[in-house]
Amino acid sequence: MDSPRGRIHLVTQILDGADLTDAAAEHFDRCLGCMACMTACPSGVQYDQLIEAARVWTEEAHASPAPSVPAGRRPLRERAARAAIFALFPYPSRLRAAAGPLRLTQRTGLDRRLAGNKLTSRVSPVLDAALRLAPPPPAGVRLPERVAAVGTRRAVVGMLTGCVQSVFFPRVNSATARVLAAEGCDVVIPRGQGCCGALSLHSGREAEAARFARQTIATFKRAGVDAVIVNSAGCGSAMKEYDRLLPGGAGFLSGKVLDFSEFLAELGPAAVRHPLRVTAAYHDACHLGHAQRITRQPRDLLRAIPELKLVELADAGTCCGSAGVYNLLQPDAAAELGRRKADAVQAADVPLLISANPGCSLQISAALAARGSQISVAHTAEVLDSSIRGVSR
Repeated sequence: MDSPRGRIHLVTQILDGADLTDAAAEHFDRCLGCMACMTACPSGVQYDQLIEAARVWTEEAHASPAPSVPAGRRPLRERAARAAIFALFPYPSRLRAAAGPLRLTQRTGLDRRLAGNKLTSRVSPVLDAALRLAPPPPAGVRLPERVAAVGTRRAVVGMLTGCVQSVFFPRVNSATARVLAAEGCDVVIPRGQGCCGALSLHSGREAEAARFARQTIATFKRAGVDAVIVNSAGCGSAMKEYDRLLPGGAGFLSGKVLDFSEFLAELGPAAVRHPLRVTAAYHDACHLGHAQRITRQPRDLLRAIPELKLVELADAGTCCGSAGVYNLLQPDAAAELGRRKADAVQAADVPLLISANPGCSLQISAALAARGSQISVAHTAEVLDSSIRGVSR
């Protein structure tokens, strides 16, 4: 029942009138949502829609088609952990506020003493996992609301800054804006933008996701842009599903959301690429490779950089274990996947790993750091930015 076919069978049973039991809910919870099964399926089964519906049933009991839904399906501690996650991560201002205490624990070494501590893992597995994953919060980078195109303007685009991306990876956003501008784009970065709803949507919190989606649509509609560029795989996947989340209400953004690499591949290069003498491996984020089917474009962009050698990871289509908030809610399974991915990265014998999703970067960096590896992890935008500016990281 922990296979895609098994979960589809459970969905069918529930639609036919079976109870949504604790056991069934657990099978749905254990799914990574990586969508690798969709890439593999020869019949084109839309598993993404099925698992998202099932997660809505487990999160929003009133939406379940089951004749009777057990009250308090999850233990109180788990419900409290989920409430805390979704009260924090979709809100960049709250994440920044939490970064201060986190920075203090890291400076004093308290985070290392707490992470892995039996008491911590017993009291709050989510806190234990978060301490293991959290990178040192960088200094804040405030982007202007508009970055002018370099040379002839070719497009006016909006840029999603994201939640985790803006707080823990602000340099990725800065690099994204510089690359887009170098390629002839006026980049509009709305000050009032918030969460796109990705974490909520992929975790079955449909009503919450719809609220975030409406806000995002309104924000970029006011910005008056030709396209909305997203540099986070999970966010891009969710925003491309707005038509399904808001039937008839996603009009403005319908067809305008493009992944960073997808957009640049369509636009074509304008800026000169300078050599980067480095060998790197590229990691396919699941919500980019499997959900959005974008695998060729980032590789083509990277291979166009002079002297950069790109190698493939073994078992590249396997999830790293991040999967939105999966690594917080299912830490043991996620850690095992993280170790497998770290094994593959180390086996590639490269100094640099390139990813296109903040969750993947956090997960893989933590797995590599746990074994003392010095391999760096960077976003596709950062590598392109280094090449265009002629600087090495």
